[in-house]
Amino acid sequence: MKPLQIPMPGERISETIRRIRDEGGPVAPIELPGKVGAWMVSSFETVEYVLTNDGTLFSKNPRNFTALNDGTIPPDWPIRQVISGDHLLVKDGADHRRLRGLVNRAFTPGRVQAMEPRIRQITDELLDRMDGRDGVVDLVRAFSEPLPIAVICELFGVPEDERHLIRGYTNVLLSHTATPEEAAAAGGGLLGYLGEFIERRRVEPGDDLTTGLIRVQEEDGDRLSDEEMVWLLWLVLIAGHETTVHLIANTVIALGSDPDQLARVRADDAWEDVVEEALRSRNSVVNVFFRYALEDVLVGGTTIRAGEPVIVTLAGAGTDPARFGQDAGRFDATREPDVHLGFGRGPHFCLGAPLARLEVRIALASLFGRYPELRLAIKEDEIAYTSSIITEGPLELPVVLGPRT
Repeated sequence: MKPLQIPMPGERISETIRRIRDEGGPVAPIELPGKVGAWMVSSFETVEYVLTNDGTLFSKNPRNFTALNDGTIPPDWPIRQVISGDHLLVKDGADHRRLRGLVNRAFTPGRVQAMEPRIRQITDELLDRMDGRDGVVDLVRAFSEPLPIAVICELFGVPEDERHLIRGYTNVLLSHTATPEEAAAAGGGLLGYLGEFIERRRVEPGDDLTTGLIRVQEEDGDRLSDEEMVWLLWLVLIAGHETTVHLIANTVIALGSDPDQLARVRADDAWEDVVEEALRSRNSVVNVFFRYALEDVLVGGTTIRAGEPVIVTLAGAGTDPARFGQDAGRFDATREPDVHLGFGRGPHFCLGAPLARLEVRIALASLFGRYPELRLAIKEDEIAYTSSIITEGPLELPVVLGPRT
């Protein structure tokens, strides 16, 4: 089979994924920007198989990506930094467990629950700023973007007047349209900023998790190197806001375009169900980069050779008709609950899942609680989406708030 192009110009990335799954099968060869070949697994069954075999049949470490190391892929490939940095997403085994154990303290159930009052306060402050605004409001800029950025940056002590830097660098690093020069500049800029930020925190410690990591390093330097600390912050600050920004917005689109369903959700106070359905059918994380076969392995009837990269498509798994029925692509918060893979599975299951669930639930319940007649200001098919292979969400979300309660 000829490799299928991803992304496809003029097509949303989630639509491309579903088309490849339905036309090319659950395991299909694809071509990424830069003419880099890979495999895409996109059914629930194949995605689950790959994720549950992390560390045994598949590795996250790019040293196992043959084409990345033999000169086939050029050094300035824009995606290289995202998949090659010294962070959790490229670690296996004991190294992964060590670093995950250090950062996992940020997302324990107790700590996350303790953050609820502050998340509600930030949410209410953002809604207060929108009060009285007639006409069309861009909900991305006014609400779904600043909330997750504020929460994750406050957790790690990033000053308010520097948070725009995190968002700006993230937008470039996750964009498939970024040039090699732009990607290199953004990558270097973010790593440089984080290195300087950590040094400031050494001199001026605070009540935040960056200070906590510094103390761990000072007590036992063997547990966390300087480079690893920078990359830990790189990962949690990017992943800790990017995915939630889009998940909030994607869910508003689903509910804002279906007033009857929104009315049922509000009547039943079913916001937890809404979040789980969004994670299944409107997930902001559409693809997870990369797994590398450690040996020749048969997946969904297709042999993936050792050293070949595999993209895991959560968007394909979540809307797979074989698992969720013929209406799998439809957002339906009343759907009978079923296991989804929205946060992954296995050793790399999203460690920020409890925080993301809490943020999105509070955001949606508060937004529609205050503006029960909120509606989209443009047609759903007129919304422009991000140029990323990894995440998907609207660039802007024009809405009419309507009267507040």
